[in-house]
Amino acid sequence: MELVNLKDATEVVSFSQAVKQGLGRNQGLFFPKAIPALADVDALLAMPFQQRSVEILNALIGDELGREAVEKLVTNAFQFTAPLAHVKDNVYSLELFHGPTLAFKDFGARFLAQCLAHLTGEGEPITILTATSGDTGAAVAHAFHGLSNINVVILYPKGMVSPLQEKQFSTLGDNILTVEVDGPFDDCQALVKQAFDDKEVREQLHLNSANSINIARLLAQVCYYFEALAQLPAEDRAKAVISVPSGNFGNLAAAMIAKTMGLPIKRFVASTNANDTVPRYLLSGLWEPKKTVATMSNAMDISSPNNWPRIEAMIEQGIVDKALLSAESVDEDYTQIGVKQLNELGYLSEPHAAVAYKALKRQLADDEIGIFLGTAHPAKFKETVENILGTPVALPKALADVANKDVLSDALTADFGKLKEYMFTKLG
Repeated sequence: MELVNLKDATEVVSFSQAVKQGLGRNQGLFFPKAIPALADVDALLAMPFQQRSVEILNALIGDELGREAVEKLVTNAFQFTAPLAHVKDNVYSLELFHGPTLAFKDFGARFLAQCLAHLTGEGEPITILTATSGDTGAAVAHAFHGLSNINVVILYPKGMVSPLQEKQFSTLGDNILTVEVDGPFDDCQALVKQAFDDKEVREQLHLNSANSINIARLLAQVCYYFEALAQLPAEDRAKAVISVPSGNFGNLAAAMIAKTMGLPIKRFVASTNANDTVPRYLLSGLWEPKKTVATMSNAMDISSPNNWPRIEAMIEQGIVDKALLSAESVDEDYTQIGVKQLNELGYLSEPHAAVAYKALKRQLADDEIGIFLGTAHPAKFKETVENILGTPVALPKALADVANKDVLSDALTADFGKLKEYMFTKLG
């Protein structure tokens, strides 16, 4: 696979280079020069999830890594399921929270960790620097915890992740460093970009990122869209409308890649909370990020989504028809209504999925099949869900085990000089 830097078309790299490098020159994202079409999608959809995922990822990166390596990566990374839950009539939830940290990011983070472990030579240290608005931190921390020669630094916004989310990634220690930044997620994301632009930090600490800017995470996410349609009756697959709760927009980019490879998704709904840069852009054609607003769907509290250039590139290159993408912004009141409505249907959910559900319901036609993504276990937002519903939410074991552990984070202002000093003190 050849990937091109979307900000500098003269920089063309292999998959291995893109994974190890993270970002290209000028903070450019890497994106495949060509996306392969799969020969027999119906046959693929009849396969079990792991076997099908090997075929999908082998079509993308097998020419470089070899099929045997791809099989090993998939087997080690995808050790959990993604069931499609029937909510009502023609509406389903794709539950992506059955991994070790109970969030969809387990798929991408674990695949990336396996890729880096496979591609990194003995004695070749790597520093993973990543920003999280919630679930990325936990998924990355658990995926990389204990891996030799890999240190992880996770930045997160003070007071803007749920207490249980914070406990999941800030209590591990060892090779996992966590930093509470006095500012919103966009400040954390900006610090990551500054670090990649600093030659001393990038080269001396062998910097890499586990955010969705890393192509390995993005390609891993393609696989569960095939799993979603595989669980629908064959006659319903071409009617599927996918509603994606969107913050950094990597999840939607992966869905579009899946369609490009031949998955018969009918169209997409980009579902956001009050941080509505993309819905406004699709209406006006003006890219005008506003100050980030804190919401109960905090993992989507992002005003400048990192992955949007990949979606823009697919549209501009004619890979995906812009007419297949619509967007909806769902405010806090309607998010709460969504959680309540789903509960009345017998389906316990949380704010991010509720945003996707409400956006889907606004647009779904009677002859279409709607699938909204359940990106996190409701218990990860225990306090919020309990406040909305007025009933207790039980903690699964993965959360109960960390609830009383001590947070090991350090605190910093949103100042790159301070972060650089911290990283060299801890890792240099």
